[in-house]
Amino acid sequence: MSRQLASPEQPAAPRAPDVARGLVSAMRPRQWLKNVLVLAAPAAAGVLLRPSALAIALGATGLFCIVSGATYLWNDSFDVEADQRHPTKRHRPLAAGVVSIPLARAVGTIGIALAIAGGWLLAGGALALVLVSYVAVTLAYSLWLKHEPVLDLAAVATGFVLRAVAGGVAVHVPLSDWFLIVTSFGSLFVVAGKRSAEQEELGAVPGRHRATLVAYSSGYLRYVRSLASAVAIAAYCVWAFQRGALLHNGTVLFEASIAPFVLAVLRYGLRLEQGAGGAPEEVFLSDRPLQLLGVAWIVLFALGISLG
Repeated sequence: MSRQLASPEQPAAPRAPDVARGLVSAMRPRQWLKNVLVLAAPAAAGVLLRPSALAIALGATGLFCIVSGATYLWNDSFDVEADQRHPTKRHRPLAAGVVSIPLARAVGTIGIALAIAGGWLLAGGALALVLVSYVAVTLAYSLWLKHEPVLDLAAVATGFVLRAVAGGVAVHVPLSDWFLIVTSFGSLFVVAGKRSAEQEELGAVPGRHRATLVAYSSGYLRYVRSLASAVAIAAYCVWAFQRGALLHNGTVLFEASIAPFVLAVLRYGLRLEQGAGGAPEEVFLSDRPLQLLGVAWIVLFALGISLG
C-alpha cells in the first residue's frame, strides 16, 4: 500500500472582510488628523464663518484624507520588506500579508485619481495642482528621497506644507510669507522629532528599517529640532505683532496667542526628549496639557480674528 505524503499546510487566504478592514487600516485614518492643516489658511484669513468657504475648505480636507490614504497604500507597497523588520510596522496589513501589493496599488491609484478629479471640480486647477504636487513628492519620497539624508526630512515636511497651501488655494486666500515660514519650519520640527523617536525605538539597528537613520546622530537631530522650532517661533511672533498692529481696538489677542503657541512647542519638544513623537498624531491625541494649550491658542486666535 502506497503511503500518501502529507503536503505542507498552506496558510489560509485572508477573508474579504479582513481584506477590507486591512485596506482601511493601511490608509491610516488616525493620521488623517494631519489634514486639519488644510483649514489653517482659511482660519487665519477669517473666512470659515462663511458657509460656502467652510464647505470648500472641508471638502479640500476630505480630498487630502483620500489622497494621503491612497499614497500610504503605495508607500507601504514599496516598504513591505523594511516594515517586516520593524517591531511595530510589521503588523501593518501589507507587511502582515492581509492586503496584497497589487490590490493596494490598484486601490491607491483609484484614490489618487478620485482626489485629483475632485480637487478640480471643487476649486479648479490650482487645488488639483497642489494635490498632484503632493502625490509627486510622496512618491518621490517613497522611491528615492527617503534614502537621502536631509532631503528625506524636507520631503516629509513639504507634505505638511502642501496641506496648508491647499486650504489657501481652495478658498482663494493669499498665503503670507510668515504663514509659510511658520508652517515650513514647524513641520520640519515635527519631522525631525519623528526621526529621533524612530532612532530610540529601533535601538542599535536603525539602518535595518531606514537607512538615513544611520546618517543622523541624536545630536544632529536635536540641532535640527532646535533650529526649526526657533525659526517657527520667531516667525510666529513677527506675524502676531504685525497682525495685532493692524487692529485699532486696543486688544492684544494676537500677541497673547504667542504664549500658548510657544508653550505648545516646548511641551512637544519635551515629549520628544521623552522618546515620543514616532507617531505625531498619537502625541496630540494623548497629551492633555498639549491639547489644553492648543485650545487656548485657538480661542485667542479666533477672538483676534473676530474682533479684527
